[in-house]
Amino acid sequence: MKTLQINDPAPDFRLKGPEGQEHRLEDFRGKFLVLYFYPKDDTPGCTKEACSFRDDYRDYTENGIAIVGISADSPESHRRFAKKHDLPFILLSDPEKETLEAYGAWGEKSMYGKRYMGVIRKTFLIDKNGRILKIYPKVRVEGHSEDILKSFGIK
Repeated sequence: MKTLQINDPAPDFRLKGPEGQEHRLEDFRGKFLVLYFYPKDDTPGCTKEACSFRDDYRDYTENGIAIVGISADSPESHRRFAKKHDLPFILLSDPEKETLEAYGAWGEKSMYGKRYMGVIRKTFLIDKNGRILKIYPKVRVEGHSEDILKSFGIK
């Protein structure tokens, strides 16, 4: 599979949100989009990342930027996670891992010397026409939202 590069068209997706509604990349045409991939709902790093986007949400929306998070968790898990942490943006479920794979966010990981397949924390900034503006291939949760806002010239 080809590795995505800046200026490539972002791969389309058709995934379910927390209430079972379907969302596609096309739904965000005309807006900038922060598309972030994360391993698991309600785990420490993923919660910290989601809450930083929540805390900066107004800066994003006032500048025409949408935020979407994707993991392999179920829509029901996303609904509980969003409700618990008051997340105002969309979380999409990719249990088949097709979108995760298309964006290179599914692959081999290692922890404590053990190798396994899992979600790679990765973020893509997508322009109003659906092209990739920037890729964060290895996200460090601390300060990530602020870095994204700076890349848009905000903050």
